[in-house]
Amino acid sequence: MEQRVNSPRLNLSAVSLSYVRDGASFPVVGSVSMRLNAGEFVVFVGPSGCGKSSLLRMIAGLEQPSAGHIEHDGCAISGPGAGRALVFQSYANLPWLRVDENIAFGLSLRGIPKAASRRHVDELLVAVGLQDHAKSYPNELSGGMQQRLAIARTLAIEPPVLLMDEPFGALDPLTRRSMQRLVRQVVSDRGTTVVFVTHDTEEAVFVGDRVFVFSPRPARVVSEVEILLPERRGDLVESVSFREFEHVVRTALRAGLHETANEKHAGVDA
Repeated sequence: MEQRVNSPRLNLSAVSLSYVRDGASFPVVGSVSMRLNAGEFVVFVGPSGCGKSSLLRMIAGLEQPSAGHIEHDGCAISGPGAGRALVFQSYANLPWLRVDENIAFGLSLRGIPKAASRRHVDELLVAVGLQDHAKSYPNELSGGMQQRLAIARTLAIEPPVLLMDEPFGALDPLTRRSMQRLVRQVVSDRGTTVVFVTHDTEEAVFVGDRVFVFSPRPARVVSEVEILLPERRGDLVESVSFREFEHVVRTALRAGLHETANEKHAGVDA
């Protein structure tokens, strides 16, 4: 299907998800609607276990909504697709391949010439700090290094939509900041749409163009915050403007928690 003019890269319309257990329905995601544009870095932030990762999996096509629909470039998402790549919380590397072979694997499937693939792999090895471990196997790396490898493998194939589920949780603070800068640079250079899940408000403001704040389960959007900061944010973390945006996100997160608690309390009283 031909892409519609001015259509969003991703369109979520009244998406909800519930599981049925022992005849009872357990809502995970409430009615969520949003439009995400090409080249936009969007962050989902909310309490742990609220359902934001489930929403990400539906965008990836790994789960189907109970109601509503999701479109990628105007086409309904009915399953996983080559245009969307997901970086999981746990690393998903190929244990029988060395580090450089892992990164090159997706490029070989796309038929990229070996010389061009080699240059791209070398650039990514440096970008994620694994240039001294190119010939190691994944089980010879630390947990944080394995996650950096998983991110490099995904960046190598240059997907139009990059989905990231708390990808930097296993990294030390210095490496984490470096990877945040790298992923933002990818968006700037390639026009990639990124949907990034975190529960860290500082990380949300550092990487995001827009931050969607979610309530406790079932996840629903309680606030949408546009982060009006320059593209390069490394020197802005301690600035007044950065902290003001973080305060807005934190306040919205607390308001969502408070509102949900009141709704549950009202339900008990009723």
